[in-house]
Amino acid sequence: MRKNSVKNIRINGEVQRTLAEIIRSEIKDPRIAPMTSVVAVEVAPDLKSCKAWISVLGDEKAQADTIAGLKSAEGYIRSMLARTVNLRNTPQITFIPDRSIAYGVNMSKLIDEVVEKDEQAASDSKEK
Repeated sequence: MRKNSVKNIRINGEVQRTLAEIIRSEIKDPRIAPMTSVVAVEVAPDLKSCKAWISVLGDEKAQADTIAGLKSAEGYIRSMLARTVNLRNTPQITFIPDRSIAYGVNMSKLIDEVVEKDEQAASDSKEK
C-alpha cells in the first residue's frame, strides 16, 4: 500500500475522527485541556504506528500538560481505538504538539507591524 493511497487517506480520517471523540468524551484526566483538538493524523502504511498532531487552546504550560496527559493515557486511548476502528493492527500512537496556529498568529502579528511601520513611514515622508 502506497503512503498516500485512497485506503490510507480514509484510515487517517477515520482514526482522526475517532481520536478526537475519545479525547473529548472518554478521557477524564484533568491535565487535558477542554479545548483540545486533533489537527491531523498520519497512520503508517503498515498500520503499526500513528502520529497525531494535537492543538491546544491555551499557553505553553496547558499544551505541555495536555500532551503529558495524553501520553499517560495512550494505552487506554489505543484500546478504545481498537474497539471502535476495525483495523488489522491497532497503531502505536505518538502525540505531537501542533504549533501551526500559534505560528500563524505570530506571523500575522509581525506582518501587521511591518505594514503599520510602512504606512507611518509613508505618512512621514508626505508631511515633509
